[in-house]
Amino acid sequence: MKSGASDPGTPMRLTAEQRIDWLRLIRSENVGPRTFNSLLKYYGSARGALAALPDLARRGGAKHGRIFSSADAERELTEATRLGIRLVGLGEPEYPQRLAMIDDAPPLLAVRGDQAVMQQPMIGMVGARNASAAGMKFAEKLAREFGEAGFVVASGLARGIDAAAHRASLASGTVAALAGGHDRIYPSEHEELLGRLLDHGAAISEMPLGWEPRARDFPRRNRLISGLSVGIVVIEAAQRSGSLITARMALEQGREVFAVPGSPLDPRAEGSNNLLKQGAGLVTGVDDVLDVLRPILGQAIVTSAQEPESSDLSGADPDSNERQRIVSLLGPTPVVLDDLVRLSGASPAIVRMVLLELEIAGRIERHGGGLVSLL
Repeated sequence: MKSGASDPGTPMRLTAEQRIDWLRLIRSENVGPRTFNSLLKYYGSARGALAALPDLARRGGAKHGRIFSSADAERELTEATRLGIRLVGLGEPEYPQRLAMIDDAPPLLAVRGDQAVMQQPMIGMVGARNASAAGMKFAEKLAREFGEAGFVVASGLARGIDAAAHRASLASGTVAALAGGHDRIYPSEHEELLGRLLDHGAAISEMPLGWEPRARDFPRRNRLISGLSVGIVVIEAAQRSGSLITARMALEQGREVFAVPGSPLDPRAEGSNNLLKQGAGLVTGVDDVLDVLRPILGQAIVTSAQEPESSDLSGADPDSNERQRIVSLLGPTPVVLDDLVRLSGASPAIVRMVLLELEIAGRIERHGGGLVSLL
């Protein structure tokens, strides 16, 4: 990766021009974190990728949508600076190391507050919005004791368990992952809480300023909570809840998952109790978590800059027959890349390039676990 990337282990620093180019690329239509990384690796720079977007979309079968302009990027950076927000690039020293490990880490992370807290070990705490008094009391106890043990608490600023965890760790440090822009706090009644946690903690978002969070933005936010953390603690989660989505993402990211047992008569505990049945760590006190996580902290962190060569797109120039064969194998049911390679007879690099073209054209959707489907 050139122009804004570095060798593994060597700190990278974006120039002012590169930061503008990175912001333009990630804000352009149909470019998500995985696509951003593929484009950067293949074209060597965000500027080169921006120039290639129209042709990629054409080859994918569509006219490319809006490409974020330099003027818009400069306006966003200026407003972010005014609000005390720094856009930190993936690979820069200030970027949280564990978050950089996940395969869809945000290329640019908007950080407000005490940036030093982002380099400390974190534990994610999530749970029911309509939490019980007992659940919130136990969340406060855990969060306070995690802080005393040297951990920062990461959560999502939601009502219930999230808010309880943030409040109990204000003094020791807490990080709030936001589903919308920094100027669109949800729920709005937690703006005062957010202001207090910025003194010894931080707020992060990958969304642009002015972005109102939608339902589908919360799972994206949840992967940031688990990505920041060494492990996730779930307290009171219903059978179908965002907390279980966070737990699933944590498992996909190789994080430890813990759950607090609850009454089998309380539907708010049904999901967290099922996590325990599936092998999540049982939590009745802070040591149940710390005994598992402390040995992990001594292990080396491997960041996304050290990805395997199999993600390389070098020399990938699919012809029309290869492209048609790969597209014909796609449908509304998600499939993995390995199956597309095996069934199409094309090389992994060719398949990846066709998927990149289709994504820029807005024709495929990416799912967890490396799955893709045709829209």
